[in-house]
Amino acid sequence: MNNSVSNTGRLLVAALRMLLALTVVTGILYPLAVTGVAQALFQDKANGSLVKADGKEVGSSLIGQSWDLPKLNPDDEAEAARPDPRWFQPRPSNSGYDPLATGSSQLGASDSRLVQAVADAKRQVAEFNGVPESEVPKDAVTGSASAIDPHISPEYAGIQVRRVARENGLAEQQVAKLVEEHTEGRTAGFLGEPHVNVLKLNLALRDPAKR
Repeated sequence: MNNSVSNTGRLLVAALRMLLALTVVTGILYPLAVTGVAQALFQDKANGSLVKADGKEVGSSLIGQSWDLPKLNPDDEAEAARPDPRWFQPRPSNSGYDPLATGSSQLGASDSRLVQAVADAKRQVAEFNGVPESEVPKDAVTGSASAIDPHISPEYAGIQVRRVARENGLAEQQVAKLVEEHTEGRTAGFLGEPHVNVLKLNLALRDPAKR
């Protein structure tokens, strides 16, 4: 009996020692090591790829955001957002670009509600940018799976050039050059599609030194 109790006690002590050792290694030392390496070699990405303008954080290059006019009635939560014509607009977002509410609409391609929403969006985008509906690219009327995609296609940026130039009193060539400069190619040369980061493009548009 005494031997059994003694053996059980030793096993418990050994188990507690192992638990303590693993807690220190995996819960403290390993996270500190990974954080240290990330801060030393990949500080920008480790801190959320934050973008600054005039010394202030204005967003993340990984998370899209809305570029809307102020609400006519700030207290009316049901008031529809009105895109600001001075800025390049992102693709539609099911969550209103809320990073805490990511996700698509979950509607299938044949769902009549999605079909109607896409048709309405195409008409609105065409009217807003003064182009035929046939020139409206797919990403201008469909949201991403995450609902916070920070990028648009060069084609969507291209149909916005005339409007943005007019609203900001700039030459179309100036704005088109900004789009070209901010168009990123495929990752590793073959992954994904060419894309434009809306936040970076609009910040360049706002900065006279970058025009």
